[in-house]
Amino acid sequence: MLKRNIYQSLLEWKTEKGRRPLLLRGARQTGKTYIVNEFGQSEFSHFIALNFERNPEYKDIFNIKDPFEILERISLFTGKKIYHSQTLIFLDEIQECPNAIMALRYFYEEIPELYIIGAGSLLEFALKQEGFRMPVGRVQYLYMYPLTFGEFMYALNEDFLYNYVMAGKHLSNMPQALHEKLIQYVRKYFMIGGMPAVVNEYVETKDILRCQKIQYLLLDTYRDDFGKYARQSKFAYLKKVFTQIPNMIGQKFIYAHVDKSLKSRDLKEALELLETAGIAYKVKKTSGMGIPLATGSNDAFFKILFLDVGLMHAASGIYGETVRSKDLTAIFKGAVAEQFVGQELIANANPNRKKELYYWAREARNSNAEVDYLIEKNNKIIPIEVKSGAPGRMKSMKIFLQQYNSPYGVKISQEKAAQTDKIITVPFYSVEYFIKKQKTKV
Repeated sequence: MLKRNIYQSLLEWKTEKGRRPLLLRGARQTGKTYIVNEFGQSEFSHFIALNFERNPEYKDIFNIKDPFEILERISLFTGKKIYHSQTLIFLDEIQECPNAIMALRYFYEEIPELYIIGAGSLLEFALKQEGFRMPVGRVQYLYMYPLTFGEFMYALNEDFLYNYVMAGKHLSNMPQALHEKLIQYVRKYFMIGGMPAVVNEYVETKDILRCQKIQYLLLDTYRDDFGKYARQSKFAYLKKVFTQIPNMIGQKFIYAHVDKSLKSRDLKEALELLETAGIAYKVKKTSGMGIPLATGSNDAFFKILFLDVGLMHAASGIYGETVRSKDLTAIFKGAVAEQFVGQELIANANPNRKKELYYWAREARNSNAEVDYLIEKNNKIIPIEVKSGAPGRMKSMKIFLQQYNSPYGVKISQEKAAQTDKIITVPFYSVEYFIKKQKTKV
């Protein structure tokens, strides 16, 4: 069993006062079905799973609105008795049955003690359909992503070493041998990534070529999904954007760089579809002038991230560069490291709401400056740069710190943890520790 951080959130949901039906959201193949099945079988005395894609006849259960009659039909279809306070009902591929999503409202209002979870690989499209009325306030959400670096370490049975990192006490004087060992695990994660099927394959076989084959299959799966959320006429645009995203990470996204012969409007629509599917994430430009960062953002200017750093390798064919490179921040012109950090920022955030990412840039004659990420931490805006080199050379970071009076800045690299003036150096392997726990003396 892969240990996933979201399992703790599911346990908290189970015991929460005023609990609502839960929708688990996230891209295809991130492990939603697996984790709910494990949760249901381990934490409940009775567990019923309905998959609307595999068994379309289950949709007939929800063509009525009375929740008690719906439960009676579920029992008749499955041959299993439902105990309201002891049974978890899992509605998998729930996007195939919009009536089931609507029924969550009636379960909450009339049978609040019932445990019910819905999930689906293309659920986001169902929620955005014209005319669909979401039962707002009657449903809770959890967002699920590929495995984080920490979850990857647990999968490789390196939990003792990663717990040592998360304790934080010895980061600044980490023994060199342990530091180098952790950096090699980061390099490995860059190539394998966090898709559960790929991580499982590596755990079982340690064969990275077999892992690559699974990554290629996953990329094909996402391409095959295009037909489920776009008309045939849009396929060319989706394929163009999907193919180019891994090559444009870390850059300001310009539609003309995807294909000059295609209209920006069509490419924009394709990117929005991929974003809805969870395959792409925008990093929006923001002024950085205040909290929340969203108030100063400009939707017209953004960078882009891919779903997973391992899939980025498969799409770009850069495994060899990652194996050879001495500086992890330099791989693929810095794009791999920036993807990794963005992925960690997203997946280690509060799973109850979708994480938004921001960057800062100033474009002026002979005085351009850019900071890779801005985050809110302890009600302060913290600039983050992903790069190697001495803190004194970080011109953009210094400009931002001076202009906006942030308490400190963060440099993420393969160097050991350190603190110099107003710059904290965070090793790749301790990004999660910085997000969740680190307190600074600056």
